[in-house]
Amino acid sequence: MLNRISTFLYRRPKLVLALLLLPPLLWFVVVYLGALLTMLINSFFYLDGFTGKVVPEFTLRTYAKLFETTNLQIFGRTTLMAALVTLACVAIAFPLSYYIARFASPRLKTWLYLAVTIPLWSSYVVRVYSWKLILAQEGIVSWFARLVRLDGVLGWYLGLPAVGGPSLSVSATGVFLVFVYIWLPYMIIPIQTALERVPKSLIEASGDLGANSAQTFRNVILPLAFPGVVAGSIFTFSLTLGDFIVPSLFGNSSFYIGKAVLAYQGTSGNIPLAAAFTMGPIVIMVVYLLIARKLGAFDAL
Repeated sequence: MLNRISTFLYRRPKLVLALLLLPPLLWFVVVYLGALLTMLINSFFYLDGFTGKVVPEFTLRTYAKLFETTNLQIFGRTTLMAALVTLACVAIAFPLSYYIARFASPRLKTWLYLAVTIPLWSSYVVRVYSWKLILAQEGIVSWFARLVRLDGVLGWYLGLPAVGGPSLSVSATGVFLVFVYIWLPYMIIPIQTALERVPKSLIEASGDLGANSAQTFRNVILPLAFPGVVAGSIFTFSLTLGDFIVPSLFGNSSFYIGKAVLAYQGTSGNIPLAAAFTMGPIVIMVVYLLIARKLGAFDAL
């Protein structure tokens, strides 16, 4: 019996492939796409202000609330934070990735890989809470500022309305620093992989033709490594858009999308508005991917 079944499957490789792909595809469709569809359906319902119950009637009044000034500020604040985190990760990751790809010896490259990936082996919550201690008013950053007599500069910076707060651990700057730390490995690895694929002969040919280092970087290295930058930015940008733990622990009273979704769904029970809010990052990422595709970022992937 088993021999017949194995012979039957051996003669039909497409059927074997379909059987292998069926379980993960079924899981993807039912769990992932099913959850997104359920969320989309709930976003068209609304919360009755008198009874506090969700009314399952198709309406656009919930989406209309997204265009209120407060909610638009939440989208703008979150998108700006995601963009700044992405740019900072690119600025830090590119030089390190280039050194790993071009100059590091095999042994040093192994150690640098470990240095980049080891934080990913630990708990996300533990890493976030460790930064809570580092940036606290009694933490090492404030202690070092007092040691070098820069506590006045730190106090002046924390007094700025947009970026400051009672301490670095309760400020937009703290949110930014922790986001950069948490998502930086997701930027380093794609850029380093893309730089590994850049032929050394092209760099040498650029130099032979008289191009200086800046011209070689701008016209040769960056265009060929750009798909890696886009791949990393997809991680850093999208993960920042939806994260609610970091803004909850380090942020002030200003809401971000993830924090707003948690508040609307968990505190006030306004599931339709929470679902409508979650559609915002999806739309933002779709627009971002369309722009990246227009720029040709996926051509070399």
